[in-house]
Amino acid sequence: MQAVVSANRSRLCGVFRLSVGLLLALMVPGLHAETWQAGEHYEVLQVPVKTNDPDRVEVVEVFSYACIHCYNLDPAIEAWASRQDSGVEFRRVPAIFSEMWAHFAQAYFTAQVLDVEDQVHTPLFRAIHQQGVDLTTVASMATLFQEVAGVDPEEFKSVFESFAVRGRVQQAQARTRAYRVSGVPTIIVNGKFRLDAQMAGGNPEMLELVDHLIESERSVSAAGS
Repeated sequence: MQAVVSANRSRLCGVFRLSVGLLLALMVPGLHAETWQAGEHYEVLQVPVKTNDPDRVEVVEVFSYACIHCYNLDPAIEAWASRQDSGVEFRRVPAIFSEMWAHFAQAYFTAQVLDVEDQVHTPLFRAIHQQGVDLTTVASMATLFQEVAGVDPEEFKSVFESFAVRGRVQQAQARTRAYRVSGVPTIIVNGKFRLDAQMAGGNPEMLELVDHLIESERSVSAAGS
């Protein structure tokens, strides 16, 4: 099973490396603000995807708990999200490229339904990538939820298999297709722009680009009001 996990990670998580020049660029905040180019640093979705709230700029991280790059990005994106004002809505959508990834997506939405996402999110990542815990069974996932959030295993299993969670998984699949995501982590800004660390030049640049696109969307909204 561990070999399957590793194979999926290798196949589905892009390996993002920085060149020496890009490493030097990290030392200059805002260096790319005037040079971001559509088609080079980010993609414009041909068909925009409707956002939850038209009065806010929506930022979606498409991710998977199985992806080491998502795990490595998580502290930075958590810190970034904590700095946003009420005009930005940040949320996650789990990518589902295999049965194992669907299993992790079910766990994510189970945490949402049980209102324990904040307690479970980081420990789940760490269990997989730091501790090497096999969470590919319902029983092992139920044990983790009990240990870190006090969720009764039977309640976990009931919610995990529920229509509500399966419906959210299907919605995530549909949204990932609409975003035309082929790898993770990928970020979608306001249902219009798709970007990743490889295109942007690294994780710090990617988040800088997200800020740039947020401000661009705010300017467009202000001009149209």
